[in-house]
Amino acid sequence: MHTAEKNPANIPSRWPMALAFTFSAIVLLAVGLLAWHDSGQTAIVIDALVLLLLLLLIALYRRTVAAGLPRQVLKAGALQDAIFNSANFSCIATDAQGVIQIFNVGAERMLGYQASELVDKLTPASISDAQEIIARAQALSLELDTPITPGVEALVFKAKRGIEDIYELTYIRKDGSRFPAMLSVTALRDAQSKVIGYLLIGTDNTARKQDEAEQALLDQRLQEQQQYTRSLVESNNAELEKARQVAEKANRAKSEFLSSMSHELRTPLNAVLGFAQLMASDVPPPTVPQQRSLDQILKGGWYLLRLINEILDLAMIESGKVTMSEEAMSLLDVLQDCQAMIAPQAEKRGINMYFPRCGKAFYVHADRTRVKQVMINLLSNAIKYNQGGGSVRVECRQRGNRVRASVTDSGAGLSTEQMAQLFQPFNRLGQESGTEEGTGIGLVVTRQLVELMGGEIGVDSTVGVGTTFWVEFKASSAPELVLGQGEVLPVVQEDQETQRTLLYVEDNPANLALVEQLIARRSDLKLLTAIDAHLGMDLARTYQPDIILMDINLPGLSGFGALRLLHDDPLTSHIPVMALSANAVPRDIEKGLEAGFFRYLTKPIKVAEFMDALDVALHHAAAHGLADDIHALR
Repeated sequence: MHTAEKNPANIPSRWPMALAFTFSAIVLLAVGLLAWHDSGQTAIVIDALVLLLLLLLIALYRRTVAAGLPRQVLKAGALQDAIFNSANFSCIATDAQGVIQIFNVGAERMLGYQASELVDKLTPASISDAQEIIARAQALSLELDTPITPGVEALVFKAKRGIEDIYELTYIRKDGSRFPAMLSVTALRDAQSKVIGYLLIGTDNTARKQDEAEQALLDQRLQEQQQYTRSLVESNNAELEKARQVAEKANRAKSEFLSSMSHELRTPLNAVLGFAQLMASDVPPPTVPQQRSLDQILKGGWYLLRLINEILDLAMIESGKVTMSEEAMSLLDVLQDCQAMIAPQAEKRGINMYFPRCGKAFYVHADRTRVKQVMINLLSNAIKYNQGGGSVRVECRQRGNRVRASVTDSGAGLSTEQMAQLFQPFNRLGQESGTEEGTGIGLVVTRQLVELMGGEIGVDSTVGVGTTFWVEFKASSAPELVLGQGEVLPVVQEDQETQRTLLYVEDNPANLALVEQLIARRSDLKLLTAIDAHLGMDLARTYQPDIILMDINLPGLSGFGALRLLHDDPLTSHIPVMALSANAVPRDIEKGLEAGFFRYLTKPIKVAEFMDALDVALHHAAAHGLADDIHALR
């Protein structure tokens, strides 16, 4: 490739040069005139020299002026070179026979060739789609009524005849890939208008082609949508309404039937499971054959109960009867509950479980019970379809305003075909003949529950490595005590000295409402509420309640942890703390009393027991000088 030489620097402008040459000429003329008046031989010689010098001076001036003219020409040439060597478009110049002579940097970038690979060797037709060149030759032959040979002639035929020629052609890169290019072909001519070559300037047309394809697809979809809408409008509205009503009736009947059957099956099944468990724990214990039979009864019964529950959940979701109690809740606390529930199943199969350690609570806005149901299902599947001695890892992390919990197993993994069939009802992905029990609807229920809570569920899997199921929920801040407009926290005032204070720490709004109704029946008590242990401890230090009623499964910090902190704090160590929990087995009650709870009440609340426990706690507070006996006892 050739480039123009740079413009010489510091070329003098014309006016100073003209003045210099004029001054020199005047001096020479003056010398000549002086010599003219002298009649000697020397004067004649001087006059001759002056005349010669004047002629040389005039010639030198003309040459110098002429040398100054190419500045604009050189400037234009440099600009043309800069354009020609631009990397944004390809410039290919050929000789009269179409052989490439110049291949600029833009062409190198677009086509992947070095100029040395093509110059004096190939024609532009060699790097173009052969079928398109043949088609172009045929079309031009018909258009111009003259035979045109496929090849370079087809590319430059119009330009050779002075016809503006801009067309689209597919270029082929060095690596074999193709891209559409928009070409402008011009004939290059000498001073006598003889064609000495051709210039092909091209731009990559890929982006425009993609835009055109996308626009065509959008136009097609819009047209299809318009046609579909028009067909709906033109159809019989009465028939559509009738069909809708029939479909809704059928769906409602199906859901009601499933719900009814689930409840009807649950009643006798509870009896089967109950008596089977009683027989298994009988004294003396059953014989070995009897125990085996009981184990089979219990195994089948629990499996059937799980199937009934999943069918009932699916029916309720489809019928829109699922109610969500969404609130700020600790995902870490739910995972800790799940860890305790799933541990026996993992230990039985030799699966190692890894859960997040205590730390960031990862609060989300969701239904606590449903989130636990989702995580238990994912964990159960991760254990069930794992390999012996495998592992299950649970992780939590925040992604912007979303919190993601993932469950990763080390099982066989899922193929692309299997992943495409996930979340299909009653599809067990080929596990029907395996040893693992399952219904094939657990993941369907899981996804629908997640979506009902405004969340998202997904899966990543590699065959032979394992599978990761993840769920995302909207992130939330830690629960706080929310007061209505104009409300303030209850404060003991002089005219309220007859009332004692009960602080209830509970994260379930339904339980809070129930206790509020119960305390409203007692004129000697007023109620403070907190929805997490940290807020409860702050209120306890500030308002010094007479009794604290504490839930065990609280977000972030459990009731046991809060109890220890309250007992260790001199400001609150004297306050009797009663537990109120759904953990109602005898061992849980013993554990709670051993931890230092004044009383351990269980859910559902028994009103008489609850009221008596309050009286005993108030009497205890009065006995320790924390309340006036007259006001503490009813």
